[in-house]
Parts: sequence; structure tokens; C-alpha cells
Amino acid sequence: MPKIQRLTAREILDSRGRPTVSATCTLESGVSASASVPSGASTGRAEARELRDGDPDRYRGLGCRKAAQSVNLDLNAALAGVGLPDAIEAAQSQLDQAMIALDSTPDKSRLGANAILAVSVAFARTNALDQRMPLYGYFAQLVRREPDYLPRLTVNLFSGGKHAGGQVPIQDVLLIPQSAASIDSALAATYEVYQTAAELILRRYGMRLLRADEGGLAPPCKTAAEMIALAVESIEEAGFVPGKDIALGVDVAASHFYRDERYELGKQPLDSRAMIDRLGNWLQDYPIISVEDGLAEDDWQHWPGLRSAIGDKALVVGDDLLCTNPDRIRRAVETGACNALLLKVNQVGTLTEAARALEMARAAGWAVSLSVRSGETEDDWAADLAVGWGADQFKNGSITQSERLAKYNRLLFIEEQNRWAVRAWPRTSKRA
Repeated sequence: MPKIQRLTAREILDSRGRPTVSATCTLESGVSASASVPSGASTGRAEARELRDGDPDRYRGLGCRKAAQSVNLDLNAALAGVGLPDAIEAAQSQLDQAMIALDSTPDKSRLGANAILAVSVAFARTNALDQRMPLYGYFAQLVRREPDYLPRLTVNLFSGGKHAGGQVPIQDVLLIPQSAASIDSALAATYEVYQTAAELILRRYGMRLLRADEGGLAPPCKTAAEMIALAVESIEEAGFVPGKDIALGVDVAASHFYRDERYELGKQPLDSRAMIDRLGNWLQDYPIISVEDGLAEDDWQHWPGLRSAIGDKALVVGDDLLCTNPDRIRRAVETGACNALLLKVNQVGTLTEAARALEMARAAGWAVSLSVRSGETEDDWAADLAVGWGADQFKNGSITQSERLAKYNRLLFIEEQNRWAVRAWPRTSKRA
């Protein structure tokens, strides 16, 4: 049986230069491995809570030394020397449940979700090494499946909102390479559109290459519609057919411009019904096949209307609405609020709880997009998780910056080793 000998952690920096946590798990067998966890900028209120130091004189209060100490002291004292079951799923579950019980808060705020997740993933990687299996194979065993395909990529092209300078309220316009049958061809097509878009922005706006948090371009568009239209133009100028070769996804992140039951999307605030109509117009005018957080996380009563209005033209994806939280997923299933989950493991705090969210979404017939965060590290475990858990899509930011490329490069390696095909787009979209 696997037995933890020691848990250690330290504060490191994420892709935005802000602190995060890296943990190392050493088993009594001598096998040791580490894992680093991400941090989001666009966060939902129902997310598990990171533990931050709160010292205004150091990283403006964002330090993670307290979270690292949660691992070095509390978690190490409670878990070192404890024997875990031989069965992979049982061992991971017992470890995660022990950390949840030790924290004893509903949002993991005592020890910190960043500390708990770092240990959860570090143990997974260490146990996978001890079992001599690839990490994606270990993750697959946690959800009792055999990996047999690769996720379709959804790649940031343009960013606004909290990921950029807020020049437009919506957060991201994403490329979805529809005709690509491999990760390799998807990345090659994305690269061509990205470079074409950069050249187009320089000609039109005189703007040099500036990147947002996740590596996307941040053109000075005046409206969200202008940004979406610019994406279509970039696809065409790169020699692809919009909606056939490459479609679009939109991360609206509507919670961040929702004030007094109105959406401040432009000069004239919109009520929920008008916001739904605006999204419907975008779907009519542009090749959009995925709409993420089209309404605010607290606007529950209108989400079923959004789902009904969009119908089978696009995925209706819940991120801030759901926060990878089983209670919120259950409510969304019961009310018909959406048909796709954006799964972010650090929103819920352990692999075991995230696996439960995945199971609920699949039982409802939903699509699942596994997503990283705006503050990432060069750790590539999220790519293995997307493969192991059979995600329909992988949302990993843009095709630039080492914290993004590490995960794309990991997918290329897995593709080379296995020759699996890329997942077909879910049938909920007529444009697939």
C-alpha cells in the first residue's frame, strides 16, 4: 500500500508573477514528485478559497507562505505515515477526504484550497510514478475509464475583461479548430490565425504585439461585436473557412459587468432578456459554437431562457455559474440552465471532488471542457487530466507563453505515443 513519508511545500510564482503553491509528496518507497497549482483572476463567488498571507508589504497581500505552511505543518503531520489503499481510486479518495476533514470549513479557507489541491495532485503524480503508469492513465483510473481520444482545443485569440485591459467587457474570443483531426494540425492552424490577427491589428490599429493574461491578443476594439468580427476576419485572411475549418467560442464572463440586474455591455445597459437576445444575434451573425457564462452567476432565473434561446446552435457553458461545485451543477441540471461544464479543479479543491463534478455532468449528458486558469505555471498535469478524464475540450489559453505551451507540448507527446484522434465536437451544435 502507498504510504506518505513526507509532504513539503513552498511558495512559487505563477505566470502573472503572483505567488502560488508547489507541493512535493515523498512515499516510503522512495518515489517523490511535485505539483504546482494555478490561480484565477476571473473567479466565481462559490469557488474554494485560496489561503493568502494578507501582508500588504509583501506581494500586496497575495503571498502564499501560510498555504505552504499548511502543507509543511498541518497536512504533513496528519498524513505522513498513514497507509492508503492499494486501489488507485480508493487511495486518492481517502487522501482527499482526510484533507477536507482536517480543514473542516465548507470552502477550504482554513488550510487553503491552494494547499490542499497541491497535495492532491502531487500525491497523484507520485503514486502514478510508483505504479509505473503515465499520469493520464492514473487520472483515467480515478474515473474508471480507458483513454481513447484527445480533447479538442479551444484557444484564446483575443482577450478583454479581467484578462486584459477591459477595453471590451467580454473576457475572451476563442478559436476552435473544427476540421483538425490532430493536436498537431490544430496547433498549426491556430498559429497561422494568431499571427495573421497580430498583423491585422498592427495594420488597423497601429498596435504592437501585446498579450493578455492567458497569451491572447488585446486589440483596442470599441465593442465586443467588433472583436468577434475581427476574429472572423483573421480566420478568413489566414486562408480558413469560418465555421467550417475554424469556429469561435466566446467567454462572456457576464458576472463581471452585471450591475443592479443590468448588463453593462455597451452604452445602453441590458436587462437579462435583452442580453439573451444580444447573444442570440451574435450566434446568427458569427460562427460561434460555444457560449461560456453568457449570464451572471446569480442570474439563475434567466439561464434556462438562455439555454432555450440558443437551442442546439451552440454549447451553453457554465463556469462562474457552476464553479465545478456539485451543488450548483445539480441545480443547473434540474433547471436546464446549461449543457456544458467548464471544469476547473482548483474551483473545488481536490481531484476527488472534481471527479464527482465530472460524473454529474456526464450523467446529465453534458459536454465537459477542462480548463486551466489565468495564473498558471509550467506544470503540465492539466493536459494529462484532460486526456485521462476524456474531456471534450481543453481550454488552455493562447498559443504563446511557456505556461501554456508546456501543456500543448505534453498533448503533442501523448498524441505521438498513442495516435489517438481528437474528440468530435458534441452533437448539441448543428455547426459541428
